[in-house]
Amino acid sequence: MTVRVLIADDQALVRGSFRLLVDSAPDLEAVGEAGSGGEAVALAGATRPDVVVMDVRMPGMDGIEATRRIGADPALSEVRVLVLTTFDLDEYVHAALRAGASGFLLKDAPPASLLAGIRTVAAGEGVLAPTATRRLIEEYGLRPEAGSAAGRRLEALTEREREVLVLIAAGLSNTELAARLFISMATVKTHISRLLAKLRARDRAQLVIAAYESGLVSPGTGPDRSTDRRRV
Repeated sequence: MTVRVLIADDQALVRGSFRLLVDSAPDLEAVGEAGSGGEAVALAGATRPDVVVMDVRMPGMDGIEATRRIGADPALSEVRVLVLTTFDLDEYVHAALRAGASGFLLKDAPPASLLAGIRTVAAGEGVLAPTATRRLIEEYGLRPEAGSAAGRRLEALTEREREVLVLIAAGLSNTELAARLFISMATVKTHISRLLAKLRARDRAQLVIAAYESGLVSPGTGPDRSTDRRRV
């Protein structure tokens, strides 16, 4: 299946470069380009892409608000957003994930990492740049006010679902979850579907947010799984 990609960046040269890169992959297709957040929202509605590659800093409506509007539109519930940031300490990283982004990468990531990130997000998983992930975890560690509300949502989870959530937050893939818990892939997918429904999350990236906000997972918990990107 071909993954349809919308590219949003205020720099025409960057958009063109990303489009050439996307179209060079046999399983990806660029379906449009947007120069602002407003254009990205409009084109997402018109083209219904699988993934929007979204720049954060754009004139007018920025990528955060555009991501929020795409995520709030029921007609675009299948559209995933992969945010690109210029700096790994970008102050908008946390806001992007809270707005509904399925992950983020740095603009200087290798081309292969960007293509892999698009595929990962399209498959319903998340992708996080390793250095920015550390900042994200630190952010949640400093936000105790979010813990009570997130913790209440966890009350509906079974012990097994909590265990699965912890391992997702540690970065384990479905295959690794199945091996660690000695369960089938079908059972893993069932647990994840139930977690998404109970926590009202769009994808695995949002499950990671819930795990940290609730205090179920704390900074420093879990194995270091950093590579060129971190899958969640």
